[in-house]
Amino acid sequence: MIDDFAGKTAVLTGAGSGFGLECARIAARRGMRLVLVDVQQEALDRAVAELEALDVPLLARRVDVSSGTQMQALADAVQQRFGAPHLVFNNAGVGAAGLVWENSEADWQWVLGVNLWGVIHGVRLFTPLMLTAARADPLWRGHIVNTASMAGLVSMPNMGVYNTSKHAVVALTETLHQDLQLVTTQVGASVLCPYFVPTGIGRSERNRPAALQGAALTTSQRVGQAMLDKAVAHGKVSAAEVAAKVFDAVAQGHFYIYSHPQALSSVAERMQAIVQARNPPDPFASRPEVGAQLRSALRT
Repeated sequence: MIDDFAGKTAVLTGAGSGFGLECARIAARRGMRLVLVDVQQEALDRAVAELEALDVPLLARRVDVSSGTQMQALADAVQQRFGAPHLVFNNAGVGAAGLVWENSEADWQWVLGVNLWGVIHGVRLFTPLMLTAARADPLWRGHIVNTASMAGLVSMPNMGVYNTSKHAVVALTETLHQDLQLVTTQVGASVLCPYFVPTGIGRSERNRPAALQGAALTTSQRVGQAMLDKAVAHGKVSAAEVAAKVFDAVAQGHFYIYSHPQALSSVAERMQAIVQARNPPDPFASRPEVGAQLRSALRT
C-alpha cells in the first residue's frame, strides 16, 4: 500500500504503450520518479519525449524482460540511480493464439519468456531491494503489481500458450502476496487481470526475436488472432481507465485488479466446477454464436 506517491520511484515494463504508458503518465502526474522499460526502442523514445516534458526524473532502458542478464542490469541501474523502487509494475506481455498442440517450441519459449519469465525476473530482482529498504526505514512502503489477464482465471479454448503464461502469473503473484505477509507489512502485491482492452498486445509479433520466429501460421492461429484482434479493438474500457484502477489498488492495498468485474461470472462457474469435480463449463454458454463460429472455422 502506498498512500503518497510523490517523490517515490516507479519501475514500469512495457512502458512504451498500453497499460505501462498509461500508468507512467499517472505516475508522472503524481510526482514519481520514472524508470521506463520497453523492448521497442521507437515506442520507448516516444514515451520518454512525452514524459520528460513533465520535468520528472527519468531513466529509460531498452530491455528484453525475458533475459535475466538484461533484467539484472536494469535492477543495478535503478539501484544506482534511484535506490530501491517503491512501485514495480511487471507489465510487459505478448499475445498468442492457436490450438495448444499446434504451437511450436519457439511459440512457447517466446510467450512464456516475456509473460512469465519477465515477471519472475522482476519479482526476484526487485523484491530483495524493496525489503532491504523497508528494514532500514519503518515508514518505507512499496508495492509490486504483476500483469496477468482474465485468461489467468479462466481457460478459453484456442489460447493455450497465453492461458498457461497468465495462470502462472496469477499463481506467482498470489504466492508473492502470501510470502510477503510472512516477513513484512511494508511491501504489498497485486495482480492485474484485464479482459479485452484496446492496447498494442495484438501487434506483439512485431517484437518477436528472430531466433524465436515460428513456422507459418496454422488455421487455428490465424482464426484465433483474428478473433482476438476483433475483441480487443471493440473493448469499451480504455487502458487509461485500467491504469487508474491500478493506482487505486496500490493506494488501498487491494490484491485483485479487474478491468471488467462483470466477467467474473465465468470465473465463478470455473471455480464451482472445480469444487464439484465437474467437467470445465462451456466457455461460450453466454455467446453460443461465437463458439459455433470457432468450431466451424476449425472443422472446415
